Amino acid sequence: MDKFTKLEGVAAPLQMINVDTDMIIPKQYLKTIKRTGLGTGLFFEKRFTDDGSENPDFVLNKPAYRKAKILVAGDNFGCGSSREHAPWALMDFGIRCVISTSFGDIFYNNCFKNGVLPVKVSPEDLDKLFDDAERGANATLTIDLPNQEIRGPDGGKVRFEIDAFRKHCLVNGLDDIGVTMEKKSSIDDYEAKAKRERAWA
Repeated sequence: MDKFTKLEGVAAPLQMINVDTDMIIPKQYLKTIKRTGLGTGLFFEKRFTDDGSENPDFVLNKPAYRKAKILVAGDNFGCGSSREHAPWALMDFGIRCVISTSFGDIFYNNCFKNGVLPVKVSPEDLDKLFDDAERGANATLTIDLPNQEIRGPDGGKVRFEIDAFRKHCLVNGLDDIGVTMEKKSSIDDYEAKAKRERAWA
């Protein structure tokens, strides 16, 4: 998993509440267990019309936001089913941080396991960030995870809280396997000891 320390990029404003995981990545994309290629299906039913053409009104189809790395979203983002494909699709599209006041619990946990930073802020701070994000190509935010702050284009700062262990994992690029491998020397010592003491097993 790639390390997450600082992220600077365009922030896209998604002024919607209760965005569920089916909206993030529809069910027809759940047939694969590969983490790549899902970016094409991100917000598929919002990004494209019934005839397959792009919906020009959807934020990620607007020229200023096509390469957004950050998503500023309404309350309760990622509610609904537990599909891990949702953070996979965000990552594959290029979005590594989602900012909201609240998240669906399973989606929130899945983000950390897959290198996406979900940031919880107050409603007041979210309003400020929406204002920043509405600036189009000038809507550049900097997410500083070590210092737990978001810096806006005018130098304003928003602080955020994050669990210390989850922060450690993102900063060091550790997924669940990586966390286990941090204990490799202890695991090796235990297995060697067990082999000596239980040679009969």
